[in-house]
Amino acid sequence: MNKWLELVLGLLLVTIPLGLALSTWPTWWTSALTVLIGGLFWGLVGLGVLFLLLGIADVKG
Repeated sequence: MNKWLELVLGLLLVTIPLGLALSTWPTWWTSALTVLIGGLFWGLVGLGVLFLLLGIADVKG
């Protein structure tokens, strides 16, 4: 892909959502924060399961 097209597309994909988020500040940020906290929770649970599986494999081996 052309480097200038990538640059323009990247700028658009950053500025448009931020502009929309700032125009609807309270409702959007609370929803985004809820999603981020949920993603963090499930990411930590998945990481814990991964470490458990790796530990079990080491004990068996």
